[in-house]
Formats: sequence, C-alpha cells, structure tokens
Amino acid sequence: MRSKKIELVLDKYLLFTPGPVNVAASLRNAICKEDICHREPDFDSLLASIEQKLLTLFEIRKRNRYRAVVITGSGTAANEAILSSVVGTGAILILSNGEFGERLYKTSLIHNARTHLLQQPWGIPFDTDQIAAYLATHKIDVVAMVHHETCSGMLNPLAAIGTLAKTHGAIFVVDGVSSVGAEVVDMERCNIAFCSSSSSKAIGSYPGLSFVIGRKKQFKKLKLHAPKTTYLNLATFYRFLKDHSQTPNTPAVPLFFALDQALANILSEGVATRFARIRARADQLRLGMRKLNLEFVLDEANMCAILTTVKVPPSISVRDLRDKLREKSIIIYEGKGCFAGKVFQVGNIGELSDHDTQFFVSTLRDVLLELQAKAADVVAPIQPKISKPILSALGTHKRIAII
Repeated sequence: MRSKKIELVLDKYLLFTPGPVNVAASLRNAICKEDICHREPDFDSLLASIEQKLLTLFEIRKRNRYRAVVITGSGTAANEAILSSVVGTGAILILSNGEFGERLYKTSLIHNARTHLLQQPWGIPFDTDQIAAYLATHKIDVVAMVHHETCSGMLNPLAAIGTLAKTHGAIFVVDGVSSVGAEVVDMERCNIAFCSSSSSKAIGSYPGLSFVIGRKKQFKKLKLHAPKTTYLNLATFYRFLKDHSQTPNTPAVPLFFALDQALANILSEGVATRFARIRARADQLRLGMRKLNLEFVLDEANMCAILTTVKVPPSISVRDLRDKLREKSIIIYEGKGCFAGKVFQVGNIGELSDHDTQFFVSTLRDVLLELQAKAADVVAPIQPKISKPILSALGTHKRIAII
C-alpha cells in the first residue's frame, strides 16, 4: 500500500532540475519496445540511427570527418573515456571554474601523470590572457574544459579556448554533458577534437547513456596510446563502431531506443527552434523570479539556457524552500560546495509546459511568502498591545526582582 502511494506522488513531480528531466510520452513508449539482441543487425541499425542523429544535432557540416560512440554509463563515463584515452604520455591542461572542472582534474590525475590545472573560483569567467600565457610557457598536448558548469550556471566560451589550443598545438576536448541539446556546440569552428554528453539532460532522455563525438583522425590516433582502462577505452569503442557497428560491451538496449526517440523529437522540432524554445522558457522563468525580487548569482549574459542559480533570500533556509516546493510536486536543486546554503537552482529543460512554468513561479511566490512570514514570527514574535499602567507595573516589578 505504501509503495502505491509513493508512485502516485512521483507521477506528478515537475523536475525543474538540470537533469534528470521529465521525459516525453514518446520516450516512455520507445523504452518498452520489443526485446532485441545487441549482436544482431537490429541493434546495428539502431546504433547507426543514433549516430546520424547526433551528427545532425551538432550540425556537423563535413559529416564524413566525424563519428560518435555511445557508452552505457553517465556523462562522467564519457568524460573518463576521453581523459583516460586521448592524452597518452603527453600533458593535459584542465581549465576549471566549478565543480565539474574540478571533477575533470581529479579524473585526469588518476590516468595522466602530467596533468596541469588553471583554476578560477566557482562562477568566475576564465581569464583568456592567463590561459594564453600558460600555453606559451608550457608544452601542453590536450586542453580540457567544461562548457556549462552546472554548479553555477556559467557558460564557458568554446571558440576562444579552441583557438588558443589550436594556436599552441594542443587538441581541445569539451565536457558538454549538460549543454548539448540546448546550446550550440560548433565542433568544427571551435576546433573541438572530442565532446562528451549525456542522454538525461538537455537531450531529454532517460539517465544511463553518454556519448563521445569526435574527429575520425583523432579517433584513429587513440590506438597509439597504451590502454589505461578496459571498459572506457575510447579506442576500443571506436574500433567496434567502425568494424562492426557495435559497442564493445553489452549495452542498455532499452535506453538506446529511448535516446533514438529523444533525438528524433529534437530533429522533428528543428534544432534552432528547440534551442530558442528552451531559451524562451529560461527567460520566462527568470522574468518571473526577478518580479519576486530574487537575485541571480551570475549576469544573465554568462548563463546557460538550461539553468538559473538564484540567491536565497535572507532568513530562508534552502532546505525548507526545497521541502515546501516538493510538497507541491516541484523539484529543484540546492547549491553545492561554496554555494551550499546560499543558492537554489531552477532548471528549465525536459517536458515542461508554459503552464508548468507559470505554476512554478506562482507556487514559488506563495512558498517564499509563507517562509518569510514564519521567519518574521520567529525573529520578532507578535506581542499583544499592553496599556501604559500595566507597563509601569511591570517595570516596578522588574526593579523589585533585581533588588
């Protein structure tokens, strides 16, 4: 009986998060398709369909120069596949201004002895002059960066960093886990050798799959490096894709069906149209929250289209805010790291309607008013008005008590 009640509650959650997200009904149907064997032509065709759709999503112009491998694992799996496979014995520079840049650095340290780090505080833009100076004075083979730092909502510049990497003879790899599907990632113009992403964020599918899209010539070079992992060896994924239209290990086949459908939905809508719709929803949410006198951590010019990081008003606990919204079937993120207890985060991807957005803003207003009123009562409880004679008597009594 208890489990049935929980399911009823979960059915109406609105996930205002950067992932996982509410998925389209067509994906719920796709994930329940017929069982197939991953070593049969059916799966070969499914994998090929996903790859071609990914190349279209990235708007690759010279498609014959790029391939995309799909990995059963979260976005972190795709990032570790890149970091453990592309560096070899060379040197890699990690650029970090948030939690996921730090994760790239920690992952690279496991696999690459010559790992360098240039770091900014969370939510602070990169200093391109500093990066240029570092590349001019250090022999760096690979530059790695997170496109969208979910911890702050910062959207980092691809073209500028890609140009610097190319100028100094380094390849450029990008963590696009939370931006792909909502922001333009022009691999050709930005000199990106490899880009990772995930199924469950802006692409709008279920968690559990990730992918790496990259240049063929860079994929081919991977066989020159000694393997550092078994499951996440990118050279092996590429070889199985090229030679067999397969994955090297047993894939989560139902998730492949769902990802293929999610990509089909995007392409049916049109890539540019989808990006504009996600941006418009972000604008709608931000306008509604500004009208509630809420402040954002970043200037809007630096924000990704999928997420807004909001300062918590004084006297309000983030946990209380999150719990109250959850009671209304709305799920948000709390801040982490240096932002813990100071901010909350509102995503705007997945199957959310204009009505859902309006419901969120109105519910947020009501919850904030409720929590602020509660905090005011605690700080300065309302007292009944006391007449002057009684006050005089109380004062006398107090003086007697002190004596």
